[in-house]
This record gives sequence, structure tokens and C-alpha cells, in this order.
Amino acid sequence: MFELAAPSALQWLIGVELSYFRRQEGMSLTDLAEASGIGKPKLGHLETGRTNQYPGDIRKLLKACGVDKEHIDRIVLLSSRADEASWVGPWTDVVSDWLRTMVGLESLARKEFVFEPIVLPGLLQTEGYARAMTLGASLVGPDSAARLIEFRMERTRLLSKEEPLELHAVFNEQALRLRVGNKKVMNEQYRHLLGLAELPNVTLQVVKPEAGLHDAVTGQFMLLDFIDARSIVYIEIQDAAVFVDDMARVRTYTLSTQSLERVALSPAESAALIESLIT
Repeated sequence: MFELAAPSALQWLIGVELSYFRRQEGMSLTDLAEASGIGKPKLGHLETGRTNQYPGDIRKLLKACGVDKEHIDRIVLLSSRADEASWVGPWTDVVSDWLRTMVGLESLARKEFVFEPIVLPGLLQTEGYARAMTLGASLVGPDSAARLIEFRMERTRLLSKEEPLELHAVFNEQALRLRVGNKKVMNEQYRHLLGLAELPNVTLQVVKPEAGLHDAVTGQFMLLDFIDARSIVYIEIQDAAVFVDDMARVRTYTLSTQSLERVALSPAESAALIESLIT
């Protein structure tokens, strides 16, 4: 028997790796079950992260898929990492499954590139801005609002932990000018952005409309890069999200990050624009 449970972000990420190598070898779950001696139902749960992925099972599966030792060792090492997303625990009752997975992956990531066309990225928000965003959301009940604000603020600590997340955030000028809360909230937010822009692990760029077209015209996305796993793209869609792990599609988003970086103002020019908005 094996334990079936909701996957943690780390288990989900390992599952993506296992699924990728099986599909690369052109094997079905039935094929892999026959080659590895592990039952098909368990294989399915290993790939979705809904059961414990022990090093022995990982090695057995990947060897059956013809994976080289370097990749096997990499994924086994990944499975031994501490789940750095455990901080989400106190808020699981007010945070959706897809958002919990996203912040869990974010906690495991080495680098993040985020593009936001409408509002400022969550990692950059002040408490006042986050409060105005939360209270203005029609889907957030009054009983959950205070705890969601706490959750938003705890998430921002990823930028200041001992080994901080490397963040490259690009956002439209519209996001800077969108009134969220009152003038005081906006001025505090602008000053906060200027402070963050001075951190060695944070790069901020603003896209002005007159800069013209770029490759991210379809909207918001986040690209997460990991030390021991392949990159993942996260896209929010109203009250749900899409996680992209197909390498070809991830490559498309990687090209979009390069396009945005070229079109956007430089970090210094972006800081000057932000400062000019303080009144």
C-alpha cells in the first residue's frame, strides 16, 4: 500500500520530471509498469506527486526509461531537499490549491521572471497595496481578507531570506499608474519599489506603451528557474491557473522574457519614472 495525498510543490516538481522522461522515451504508463515492476496506479500517483517519491523508486523508474546517471542523481538529490514551501501551511484554508502550488514552486526556485501588464507583481507589493487589492476583490470574503493579506506579506519575504530569490519583474506603465487605494498607498508603493530596485537580487523594468510591440502581448506570466529541475511557466486565468512544463512551450516564454527586456526601459530609466510619480 502507498499513501495518497495532495501533492506538495516539491512532489509536483519531481512528478513533472518523471513524466517528462517517460514521455521522452515514448513509453506509456503500462509500458513503464512492465519495465520497472511498479504498478501502473502507483506510477500515475508518482507522476502527479500524490504519493511519496522515494529515491529507490525514482532510480528504478528512470533507469527503466534509459535516463543517464547525471539526471538520475539530479532528481534523487531534488527529492532529498527540504520542502521550503512549508511556510504556506497556516494559510492553506484560505489559499487555493493552484496558488499554493505556485508559491511552493516559487519558494523552491532560484530565479523568477514575472510580467504583469495590469497590476504590480505580488512580490513587490506593500501591505497597503496588498490590502487594497484584497479588499477590492469580489471573490474574497471579509472573513478571509485579513489572513490573505498576511499570506501576501509572508510571500514577499522570499526576496530577503538568507538565499533570496533572484527576481526580474517587468510591468507596464499602466500597472504603475493604476490607482490602488489612495494617494498615500500609491506613494508608499512607489518608494517601496525604489528601495527594492536597489537590492542586488531584484531587477525592475517598466514597459511604456510608446515602446511598441513585444512578444508577451497575450498577458501575465511567470517563468521559474530551478537548480535541480527544468523551468516552469505559471499563468493566472481569473480564478484558476495553468502550469506549463513542456520544454518547447517554456522556450517560447523564455524568448518572450528576452523581448520584454529589450523593449522595456532600463532599470535606471524605470527607477526615474517611478520616482517621478511620487506626489
